[in-house]
Amino acid sequence: MSVELNHTIVHSRDNRESAEFLAHVLGLEVGTEWGPFVPVDTANGVTLDFATIPAESIVTQHYAFLVSDEEFDAAFARIRAAGVTYFADPHGKQPGEINHHHGGRGVYFMDPAGHGMEIITHPYTFPGK
Repeated sequence: MSVELNHTIVHSRDNRESAEFLAHVLGLEVGTEWGPFVPVDTANGVTLDFATIPAESIVTQHYAFLVSDEEFDAAFARIRAAGVTYFADPHGKQPGEINHHHGGRGVYFMDPAGHGMEIITHPYTFPGK
């Protein structure tokens, strides 16, 4: 069996709020809450299990999602319609813009817990990879 990422726990101030935010932006469904987790499943079988923890304990992380051009258009429209601040870069120096890196399009935004979210239409390519 090959090694695959199956799930990861995403710390949040409010597990339902964060799960619903991401699911809405990406056009996904929020799964049934089980225990302390509210899951959001991605198309490649990876589940993001949102868990509520004290805000001061949250260490911000970065999550990047590869989407089709059509999915990007739909997600970007939802980001703009919701008034979510977005950037072309991960450092927030290019607000209100998207990027065209690696032959695709990309955009960065923050989730309610402060995690950096990114959607891209083309996988990153680096020398030697």
